[in-house]
Amino acid sequence: MIKLSVQQLLTFLGAQADKLMISSTKSMHGHLIGGAGAVELLACIMALRDGVIAPTIGYEKPDAECALDVVPNVAREAKVKAVLSNAFAFGGLNAVLALRSV
Repeated sequence: MIKLSVQQLLTFLGAQADKLMISSTKSMHGHLIGGAGAVELLACIMALRDGVIAPTIGYEKPDAECALDVVPNVAREAKVKAVLSNAFAFGGLNAVLALRSV
């Protein structure tokens, strides 16, 4: 699943993928079943509002097949203009929300 997601990002974004910061927050809050997408969306809204990218905690070893910036272990300050929140649920109930600052 991870390999496919990375391939899709690279295909869709091309060279722009190198400019992205990708974060996974589930390791901080656990699997909240139906609430996971809402919590992820809150992290995205806070990134837009506060300029802080949540880290991917527990990141220990880089994956050779994933050369993307996954914001390993420590939050990062950045000017955030737009975010994309992906929520992939059991049974194929998927949602993607795109937000931008105004």
